[in-house]
Amino acid sequence: MNINLPNFNVKNLVKEAGSTISRVVQLTEEKLGTTERTEYDLHFQNLAERADVTKTWTEKIVRDTESVLIPNPQNRVEDFIFEKIEKSKPKRLSNLEHLALDMIEAGGDFGQDLPYGQALIKVGQAEQKLGQCEHDFIATSGICFTQPLRKFLDGEMKTIGKERGILETKRLDLDACKNRVKKARSMLGQQSVSGWDLMGFPYCKGV
Repeated sequence: MNINLPNFNVKNLVKEAGSTISRVVQLTEEKLGTTERTEYDLHFQNLAERADVTKTWTEKIVRDTESVLIPNPQNRVEDFIFEKIEKSKPKRLSNLEHLALDMIEAGGDFGQDLPYGQALIKVGQAEQKLGQCEHDFIATSGICFTQPLRKFLDGEMKTIGKERGILETKRLDLDACKNRVKKARSMLGQQSVSGWDLMGFPYCKGV
């Protein structure tokens, strides 16, 4: 029986693993303050801080707005799931519409010819209009406000975060390489001072 195994490039795998370990070591030493790191220029740092602030506040504004528009957290989660699977959200009656239906039904039971029944039906119809206005407001707010903000977070902000991650990886690789060169030069300096080479043999300047 022939089994097709995936074609792994061992050299690339080992190289990537070594680079990852080198970055982890470099980052750990930076956190401990035992090694030097290349600092970004002031303009880039200001842009990065602005990006972080923008992301934090945009996420908070979206969450708070959705909490106001749809107070029930279970309904918000349900709407989010339906949005992700690209299906239409379920039609729900608002509290105003529930009240309107109860008042209209009660007015019919009390009697449409009686003043109390007429009043209940009239107020219930007004509540229905208010409920429809609420639906329209929620839909318009989603289309014109929260959805563009979410699109911004899922688009531009994710791209910025990805590019910053790539830049930080390159920076760690650069600093790790610089520190290795620095250590190698230090060892060569110690070798020339002690008169012994790296393998433990006497060092001869004339050879």
